[in-house]
Amino acid sequence: MRRSFPVLIGAVVLASLVTSVPAQAAPKPPPQPTWTTCPPDPDGNPVDPRLRCAKVTVPLDYADRHSPTIDIAVSRLATAKPGLRRGILVHNAGGPGGASLNLPSSYVQIYPQEVVDRYDLVSFDPRGIGYSAPVTCGRTREQLPVAKVAPFPAADGSIDGNITFARDLARDCLAHGGRELPYITTANTARDLDRVRIALGERKISYNSGSYGSYLGAVYASLYPDRTDRFVLDSLVGPGSVWRAQWRLWDRAAERRFTDFVTWAAANDPTLGTTADTIRANMFALADRLDREPVVIPGFGPVDGNTFRYIYFAASYYTAVFPAFAGIWHFLEGNGEPPQLFPPVDVPGIPQDNALAGQLAVICGDVRSSHDIDYYRRAVREDRARYPLLGGMGANIQPCAFWPGPKEPPAPITDRGPGNILLVQNLRDPATPYEGALDLRRALGHRAKLMTVNGGNHIVYSPVVPSCGVTAVNRYLSTGTLPDHDLSCDLDPTPPTTKRTRPALPGERFPFQGS
Repeated sequence: MRRSFPVLIGAVVLASLVTSVPAQAAPKPPPQPTWTTCPPDPDGNPVDPRLRCAKVTVPLDYADRHSPTIDIAVSRLATAKPGLRRGILVHNAGGPGGASLNLPSSYVQIYPQEVVDRYDLVSFDPRGIGYSAPVTCGRTREQLPVAKVAPFPAADGSIDGNITFARDLARDCLAHGGRELPYITTANTARDLDRVRIALGERKISYNSGSYGSYLGAVYASLYPDRTDRFVLDSLVGPGSVWRAQWRLWDRAAERRFTDFVTWAAANDPTLGTTADTIRANMFALADRLDREPVVIPGFGPVDGNTFRYIYFAASYYTAVFPAFAGIWHFLEGNGEPPQLFPPVDVPGIPQDNALAGQLAVICGDVRSSHDIDYYRRAVREDRARYPLLGGMGANIQPCAFWPGPKEPPAPITDRGPGNILLVQNLRDPATPYEGALDLRRALGHRAKLMTVNGGNHIVYSPVVPSCGVTAVNRYLSTGTLPDHDLSCDLDPTPPTTKRTRPALPGERFPFQGS
């Protein structure tokens, strides 16, 4: 749920959790990591020169004592004040599918000093992603148009084209994914994280991650409750929504988030409309016109009505991106400049489709999806009528409908363990909607406290959007102080705009980048 749709799907399948996990082979302690310089960031972000990287070897199949192994790429940015050091603070970029190795380079620039002093900032590329045994579906970027990967129905509501695309993509992933593909799951990634903990010589870990990272953190905290220190889960995925129901929430959440865009447009760009009805009507009219006559964005390609809807969906992740979306809207209408694009970066050894391939491996490998094609037809028909903004995209078919069943049931999220989890959630998050926060809060019970922020961004922890959520995260990580009970608040006053020199965190950069 970050830069491009493969990471937005997140960004986060209709299934109930099973309350047992198969027995695992007894772990053999991994050797001490050898720290070296870090490789280039797959997103093209700068790498902090202080960041060090290593490989940790883990079993491909934790249930097999004789399993082949894979290497997990791990990074660490050590605290400059070892006398104040509490331990390691782990991060994940979301997705699933988000390359995470370079995240400490970003977080070191936004954490307050009292947090940076107390932790080594640690991250790792999850298995199958980035520099950790990356998988592929054998596709180029040109073979993955955003309005197909994000399964928008045809203008008349038909999903026949989506069915064909999903079936063919599943076929390619299964043909090219290799032996690793069935074992790229959230539960196995959580097990890898515990191997990382052991390799780094830590008794416990602290954690701060959002979006898909919230689910990964909740799974780790349920599998290894006694190995958790201070845990922050942000922009929350509910266990009852993994994964099919998570996508279906998007159609409803898009309507909720649209109120924020209406407020912004009426105040800042009234040529788009001054009321919800006029802005919606103008948006739909432009989408219809683009279906008849697509407009080419230089460096990106033709934009039809569904691609325009996708661009809006991507922009809705972050209010600071509304002006960029408005600029694209004006360009598509013929009265604006072409948008600035961030060309994708090719990194040797990482396939162009790795983020999507890794994401599909996780969401299709975590739980079984319905293989009933008529179910998806009905769901799209219902949600197009109820929530027309995305046209039923969230309810539509995914490649998981043509995927074999998982190797194991999903790990249960439970309330067994210490009360050391802080949950933070924006009320109108379009990618991990508020329903997921309530679900995860119920599942964790006494272990968690929930901070609800009256905002619409995807990801609460952002220093450019201060709130009680950001304050609570900083206080908890630095002092261990949790709220006494669940709380809610409005956003703080917006601080002055400053030039940002650090890499963007998940959710802060416009996901529409010509990929």
